[in-house]
Amino acid sequence: MQTTTDRLAVYVKYGELYFSIKGEEFKLTVFQNQELISHPEYYNYLFLPFTDLTNGETTYSGGRYLDLRIPEGDSILLDFNKAYNPYCAYSGDFSCPIVPAENHLEIAISAGVKNFK
Repeated sequence: MQTTTDRLAVYVKYGELYFSIKGEEFKLTVFQNQELISHPEYYNYLFLPFTDLTNGETTYSGGRYLDLRIPEGDSILLDFNKAYNPYCAYSGDFSCPIVPAENHLEIAISAGVKNFK
């Protein structure tokens, strides 16, 4: 996965999440970091980067992230209230994954962390 620096982050596509908001259907791709799966506390960690119609307006222009865990069943709770800014939103010294184009939502997600002043 491309990052905001020359660093190449090694993520693999873990799956696709299908959900609806206000009657509209959406899909997001969720990823698994290949470095983290070797650590016992992160073996089931999933990474969900996304952009939406709030980016550059009320939220960070580069998108936001959600941290998830592999569910035991075949469904997962997407809680956009837990969406957070990447470290790059606060300092250009960080190397952050760039949200893939396939994870752009054509809807405003007004939950989660907003722009900071």
